[in-house]
Amino acid sequence: MSLQAAWQALDRDDFRFAERTAQEALSRTPGDPEALFLLGSTRLFEGRYRDALAPLAEAARTDGRRGIGYRLGHCYLALGELAKAEEALRREVGAHPDYANAHNTLGVALANQQRHEAALESFLAALRLDPNHAEAGSNAATAHYNLGMALRALKRHEEAAASFARAVALAPRMPYALGNLVHAELAACRWQDLGPHIETLRAQVAQVPAAPFTLCLVSSSPDEQRRCAEVYVRDALTGKPPPATRAAPAPHAGRIRLAYLSADFHEHATAVLTARLFELHERKDFEVIGISYGPDDGSALRQRLVQAFDRFADVEKRSDADVIELMRELRVDIAVDLKGHTRDARLGVFSQRPAPIQVNYLGYPGTMGADFFDYIVADRTVIPAGEERAYSEAVVALPGSYQVNDATRPIASATPSRAAMRLPDGAFVFCCFNNSFKITPEVFEVWMCLLAGVPGSVLWLLEDNRDARRNLEQAAASRRVDPARLVFAERVPHWEHLARHRLADLFLDTLPYNAHTTASDALWAGLPLLTCRGTTFAGRVGASLLNAVGLPELVTRSLGEYQALAFRLATNPAELKALRDKLARNRTTHPLFDTQRFCGQLETAYRRMWDRYQRGEPPVSFEV
Repeated sequence: MSLQAAWQALDRDDFRFAERTAQEALSRTPGDPEALFLLGSTRLFEGRYRDALAPLAEAARTDGRRGIGYRLGHCYLALGELAKAEEALRREVGAHPDYANAHNTLGVALANQQRHEAALESFLAALRLDPNHAEAGSNAATAHYNLGMALRALKRHEEAAASFARAVALAPRMPYALGNLVHAELAACRWQDLGPHIETLRAQVAQVPAAPFTLCLVSSSPDEQRRCAEVYVRDALTGKPPPATRAAPAPHAGRIRLAYLSADFHEHATAVLTARLFELHERKDFEVIGISYGPDDGSALRQRLVQAFDRFADVEKRSDADVIELMRELRVDIAVDLKGHTRDARLGVFSQRPAPIQVNYLGYPGTMGADFFDYIVADRTVIPAGEERAYSEAVVALPGSYQVNDATRPIASATPSRAAMRLPDGAFVFCCFNNSFKITPEVFEVWMCLLAGVPGSVLWLLEDNRDARRNLEQAAASRRVDPARLVFAERVPHWEHLARHRLADLFLDTLPYNAHTTASDALWAGLPLLTCRGTTFAGRVGASLLNAVGLPELVTRSLGEYQALAFRLATNPAELKALRDKLARNRTTHPLFDTQRFCGQLETAYRRMWDRYQRGEPPVSFEV
């Protein structure tokens, strides 16, 4: 059989014939580079990336033909070995600088290392070489999509939206493209075409993979979010080992080995909330392990987190397989995923069930849509009784709020002046420090009505990116509100950020995705929060927090009610002062900021999970 016939068979996905022909050629001529290339390519196309490495690497050592290094890099990329992928792809573009596919894939390898400026150059090089990116095995939609991802990472959201729009125009059902277009439009507060794009996204999520987090930003249906997550999980695990089944019970005496996994063990909202919890866990019952696959930023919070755990493993540079092996060596009993479907998550780790009990908690406000997660930690506000159907996990409902808080986090003693923050003296200050992608045109319309109705008032927002600021100012002007009444706050250290809340009068929440850590920040700093209760986990967090701090009167049920209450509080200083005084009393007496109490409740939940597992019983929803 000729190698040419085998290459043709490979084009028809006849993997068995192609591999047999390559093996026969190698038995006749050991080291034949074309046969090695064929063998490696066959295994690559089958998704057998590890098996493809040796023949491709050997072919690359002896043969400089175009494509070998590209496919070798592709294998390393699929296996998460990013430095080796970059090395192979740089050799390929060095030898074949006109190879657009290789430039494009090098960009992916660089982007996965968070080197987005370099990735951007590679994607642009691919498009310069082949403006239509019509090389075999690629297309223009993929090239524009990758360019959009690099621009988004650099917070160039308007440009990212334009790239994603080009990808969607070329391939309307391309996985993730429309979702990323919606996210870029939200981040840039670019709303001209947002409504139709959201409608199409929601109509597609049961068939076309989309990032579940993006759907949370625009969806009002927990069932829809579950369907999106299930489709995403199936797609994300394509080409990877199939999910492992739950291990049979292996009871043991002694402490429960409890591991928390996250990419956010540094200056990050998740770490701000959880640091005290890790310190307070009862060591006679639990061995507490931290597994970090995010960066070490050298911060004081990072050092505090390292010291809070009994063991701390930095696995940022290690593959999923390495992390799985480590967890099995540590004999982890309960693994808690603090990322969920958010950036830098490690779904592949959890799919192999390195722990017999796996828990979705805190990082992602929705279901994982995967049968290898056993429980989701919630409360009866964010997941009311009867909505368990929308969650693939068994629901563990804590009393109070599901959200842990650190009651020791410091607030700077000095309060900046209003002048220093560019806030007018004597004005009523509405405030929202949420990321720009949570601001929807419907909520912004309410905010502009409030500014119009409360003379001299201002809206204090977080300056997230230049595109959002420009578009929000234009949106205000189009609604006949002076853009100067939007005041933008720069990012500052967390304790200083908390202190500047004292200058605001009322925090206005967003919908359908509420403030989460930013809501707790406001309440901890003594700033009343007004929320509108939504219909999903993400849209009920504000209500959960307010109920747990004893301020249910600040929970509204519609945007009309939300607007009316905000106006009343802005024009009734006595009522607002009474709420502020009540918050000042309740923050030290109610459950929301009682970290010790919360820790005990969460440990009770962990013990019940563990007891059920030891008895050989399946996960089941329960209340603590």
